[in-house]
Amino acid sequence: MTTAQPYLCKYLPAILNACGDKKSSKDLKAVCAAASKNICKHLSLNGLRDIVQTLINAQDSFQSKTGTRLAALSAIATFSETAPEQLGFALTQIVPEISKSVVDTDPEVCKVGEAALTAACDVIGNRDLEHMTGPIVRSVTHPDEVKDIMHKLAGVTFVSSVESPALAMVTPLLIRGLQSGVTTTIRQSAVIIDNMAKLVNNPLDAAPFMGLLIPGLEKATQTLSNPEARGVAEKTLAAMNKLNLLVEKEKARAKEVDLDNVIAAIKAKVPAPTDDGTFIHHVGQIACSLMSLRKFDAESWKEVAKFIAILDSAKAATIVEALRVECESMVAPLPSNDDEGDEDGEELCNCTFTLAYGTKILLHNTPMRLKRGAKYGLLGGNDSGKTTLMRSIANGAVEGFPDPAEVRTVFVEADILGELSHLSCVDYVLEDPRLKDAKREDVMAVLNSVGFVEGGKAQPNNAVSTLSGGWRMKLALARAMLQKADILLLDEPTNHLDVLNVQWVMNYIISLKNVTAIMVSHDSRFLNTVCTNIMQIDRLKLHQYRGNLNSFIEKNPEAQSYFSLKKTKLSFKFPEPGPIDGIKSRSKALMKMVGCDFTYPGNTKPTLFNITIQVSMASRVGCVGENGAGKSTMIKVLTGEVVPQTGDVWKHPNARIAYVAQHAFHHIEAHLDKTPNEYIRWRYADGSDKESLVKVSMILTDAEKKLQITPSVLSWKGSDGKLVSAKKVIGSITGQRRQVKNDFEYEVIFQGETRSAEGIYLDSKTLNKIGWEKEVKAIDTRIAQSAGQYVRTLSSAMVEAHLGDVGLEAEFATHYRMSALSGGQKVKVVMAAALWNQPHILILDEPTNYLDREALGALANAIEGFGGGVVIISHNSEFVSQCCKEEWLMDAGHLTTKGESGWMDRVEGDMKEQEAITVMEDAFGNKSAVKTKKKMSKREEKVYLKAVKAKIDADIDLDEEEYEFATENNLF
Repeated sequence: MTTAQPYLCKYLPAILNACGDKKSSKDLKAVCAAASKNICKHLSLNGLRDIVQTLINAQDSFQSKTGTRLAALSAIATFSETAPEQLGFALTQIVPEISKSVVDTDPEVCKVGEAALTAACDVIGNRDLEHMTGPIVRSVTHPDEVKDIMHKLAGVTFVSSVESPALAMVTPLLIRGLQSGVTTTIRQSAVIIDNMAKLVNNPLDAAPFMGLLIPGLEKATQTLSNPEARGVAEKTLAAMNKLNLLVEKEKARAKEVDLDNVIAAIKAKVPAPTDDGTFIHHVGQIACSLMSLRKFDAESWKEVAKFIAILDSAKAATIVEALRVECESMVAPLPSNDDEGDEDGEELCNCTFTLAYGTKILLHNTPMRLKRGAKYGLLGGNDSGKTTLMRSIANGAVEGFPDPAEVRTVFVEADILGELSHLSCVDYVLEDPRLKDAKREDVMAVLNSVGFVEGGKAQPNNAVSTLSGGWRMKLALARAMLQKADILLLDEPTNHLDVLNVQWVMNYIISLKNVTAIMVSHDSRFLNTVCTNIMQIDRLKLHQYRGNLNSFIEKNPEAQSYFSLKKTKLSFKFPEPGPIDGIKSRSKALMKMVGCDFTYPGNTKPTLFNITIQVSMASRVGCVGENGAGKSTMIKVLTGEVVPQTGDVWKHPNARIAYVAQHAFHHIEAHLDKTPNEYIRWRYADGSDKESLVKVSMILTDAEKKLQITPSVLSWKGSDGKLVSAKKVIGSITGQRRQVKNDFEYEVIFQGETRSAEGIYLDSKTLNKIGWEKEVKAIDTRIAQSAGQYVRTLSSAMVEAHLGDVGLEAEFATHYRMSALSGGQKVKVVMAAALWNQPHILILDEPTNYLDREALGALANAIEGFGGGVVIISHNSEFVSQCCKEEWLMDAGHLTTKGESGWMDRVEGDMKEQEAITVMEDAFGNKSAVKTKKKMSKREEKVYLKAVKAKIDADIDLDEEEYEFATENNLF
């Protein structure tokens, strides 16, 4: 067969033509059909290349007869068993032509064509799509089923690399989906294209399909009326355009397989046969097939050796080896312009791996090289897998990464485990299992070297719970220093740090000449100063570049979006807070601290000295200062997280406050087994915020407990309206509240008595004096929070939409447990949970931690458009300057205020008319009318004012509407 094969391939067109020639007898047609099938069946593996065009030409319905087409289709099907890899490579050419046969008017051609197409598609070599071959082929003959097949394909989780055979099979279906005119089908096509494109390892595999898919996506972005579906199409189009740039870049580097050059190389090495060139031509085609498949191992080229041996058996092995080397050099790509080239220095790691979290692929078949002493900045959008990659390296979960005995890695993060927060700084470090043999004096020496000294801002023997965020990061770095790492993995090392401490961290990392560092940071100055290399996660690949951040951005300008607040397509939306009864001006204080001092237990020196501040719905405050200056402590006092030793703290009874703490994850650390959606529904299940009641300021002291059980002379109105006085002990407060003049009264039940029908109400001042102040505040908080939840139901759908408003995709909001979320995603969860009750004041302590620049830009824009007050603690000066006009400067517990504290007064002194809520919508879309006040004419208002004033003078109780009117018009 070897000697005859070149000539059989040459005469295959004639044999196929005879199969359909009218002049051929029935017996001759049958013999020719069997012959063509046998030739293909016994052809050597890479001989397909020499006849593939012959088989395709035979499908021309205008030139070829039915018998010829049937014989060619049957021949193609045989290669799925004899040369599957070679057939897979040819699918780009074959599939479009066979697809025409499948819908031919001749039933027999349709039947054989469908069998051939199925056999051809069986060789795609993609495990994710193997089960879809039948439905995809069926979509050619049953276009009405495209919609259902697209649904099935959209449900495929793509894990395997996507190569040209898989793309050849799926592309016709995707084109039909894009052309369907059905919004859901077009959207699904875009999603599938995006998912598959991410897993294309070699851009050249996608080259034949870019011109087929991009026009359809462009049309979808212009014609889809549904904004969400159009957004999906736009996202996919952007990704495809980006992939197309890579395709063009690789095409510029690639050298095409040139048959003429290969034939010339063969002729130069072997004696020419006496034929017309058929033999050498066929050998050249086999060599070209091996070159196209990038098969340059000696074993594969034995197929060529069989043919060369016919011409020169003595030197065949030597000739083939020389030919193999020359052919490999013919297609060796040109050097890349990327600066990922070799660098001097010891190589710590050189591996290729795939990384997933649950069902989500983060990195796919991507290489990673690390050099000793290099400092790598790791870039990528939120949810791209930066933190997961570093954790996986630290945990030894990256395939091919060196064993910990060879390369020691340490993951540095500032979060303190809750169960260890009571330990001193020294004991906390010693608690690390990797430092069990460390000496206490060595730990103390390292802590001293980073600033933990007796009498300083942070003391080594004080509990870690007393540390500010900046000192927690320095503690984490000190612990890492003791472990003598080869590779330091630093997740946001400048989080919580002021300018001085950021400089200290930069100097420290630069000084580590023999230690490699991989760093995730959104601080562009830090990355520019420290980094020698940049690694970028983009479309499931890890790309490496030499140089710092600026040199990287010069080559990749689109990466500027990681670091510019302005350049963001992401948008957050905060719920409007709504009005507060009796508050007409946005600049009227809703929270106050007056003359407050605070000292942490165990400390002798106060953290806060004589602090007086106030916050209104007009406030845009940036709180700044060094680490340990007392910023977070002041906010904790203001929000009731802790209680000051001296001074007063006040909050308007109807004001709703959202507080996202500096160590934001403490809000959710006990609920990591819940999804974000489940967590928010649990937190607000009874109409109030469970978190707001778990505060030191809401826990009764011994003195308050004693006051509550001490009999006091109390006065209240009896059932007849007359004042009653008696010495009583209050057993409980029911939670009912009513408004009387300019105060609230709360229903109580006396000890040993039952609840009366008309209820017994006492005013807040009386209750505060006898130890019930905290219960009163709790009732006020519940009522205020319930008012914030009136216009939406605590349903899964509505919570999912709310989480989407702060940038958390539905997939992560409802289907992922919080333990599986990244730091940026967890911050979004905490923020969304705090915002659920539509707060009037939003307090954010270090909100920039863990959020990338795109999310920060969205956050800044949301704050700018928010109708309530905002207080921000941050070391990110760009973020604070964009959001805040007023500044609180903390210095060693002392406060200085500057800036425009009344800026909103001058812009809009009075409260804007709040948009009236006329309809409430529940979780099922049912709507009900909400009663609204009628606007009175001047004459009606004058008459109403007179009537209300008469009631006040006669000491007659006012209803809620009358009381609000009296308050607004100063009638009391």
